[in-house]
Amino acid sequence: MAGKVDTSLPLEYQKHQDQMNILGFWIFLGAEIVLFSTLFATYFILVDRTAGGPSGADLFHVKELMINTFLLLTSSFTAGLAIREMRNHNLKGLLLWFIITLVLGLGFLTVEIYEFNLFVHEGAAIGTSAFTSALFTLLGTHGAHVTLGVGWGVLIIMQLLKRGLTPTTARKTFIFSLYWHFLDVVWIFIFTFVYLKGMVM
Repeated sequence: MAGKVDTSLPLEYQKHQDQMNILGFWIFLGAEIVLFSTLFATYFILVDRTAGGPSGADLFHVKELMINTFLLLTSSFTAGLAIREMRNHNLKGLLLWFIITLVLGLGFLTVEIYEFNLFVHEGAAIGTSAFTSALFTLLGTHGAHVTLGVGWGVLIIMQLLKRGLTPTTARKTFIFSLYWHFLDVVWIFIFTFVYLKGMVM
């Protein structure tokens, strides 16, 4: 029944409605996979159409790439630690790791904005070529998702501070962690098939 609480399960799964919400979010992530698959496919089709403008080998820099990869991979790890603390019913530990996760996310966004500025100074704007259009769209869409995630995370922290750990706030926190891990997986594909491949071609 919807109102029944099963205390033998992790906090975020104890209520039937929360279980359904988590299942619904997995379905939403399936739609997000379709979105990013389309963006990757478009990028792969247009990657060589530089129209005489800069290519990936001209634009991509190892320093910014490694900093951003470190920040996002670490934030995925700290998000996992936050869930571990949540399941141990440690609100302070949950909040600590959650805040660290968001700070790392903000660091990622800061470096990405700096990198976009570098691209523009090197002659690559979104309208420069089909390649730069596809590149900015893919990276910008991922960056917009990270921005949304940071804002979403702040709202969850506010709810945790106000209401404490309940099945509902635990469910919201867990769903956020799924979203954040998904963004990390997308970045691994960007790291491998956009940046690394672009650097060696």
